[in-house]
Amino acid sequence: QVQLVESGGGLVQAGGSLRLSCAASGRTFSMGWFRQAPGKEQVFVAGINRSGGTTYYANSVKDRFTISRDNAKNTVYLQMNSLSPEDTAVYYCAARIIQDYSGTYYYTPGDYDAWGQGTQVTVSP
Repeated sequence: QVQLVESGGGLVQAGGSLRLSCAASGRTFSMGWFRQAPGKEQVFVAGINRSGGTTYYANSVKDRFTISRDNAKNTVYLQMNSLSPEDTAVYYCAARIIQDYSGTYYYTPGDYDAWGQGTQVTVSP
């Protein structure tokens, strides 16, 4: 089973930036980031296919967040800019270890096979 380890969370002021990293212990296919705010459900944030050529985002983060990956390092990143208090949440990295279906986008937690432990992002006003 592939293990995922996230890093890069923390406290930042509104308008600031953070970069999250997620290192995988083995080969992965599509990867994604989800987040869960206190008292709310876990929601999709961003996804990326294995090659990195296809990326997709939740409307709430589009144009502010960028997902990328370095397959040589088995690592996926989430660059978060123009952060607002509404972005405060625990952020989870997720990975598919089963072959992707060509042209498919993966938006739901059930699409992913492996999960990180989560990293807290807190944005102060």
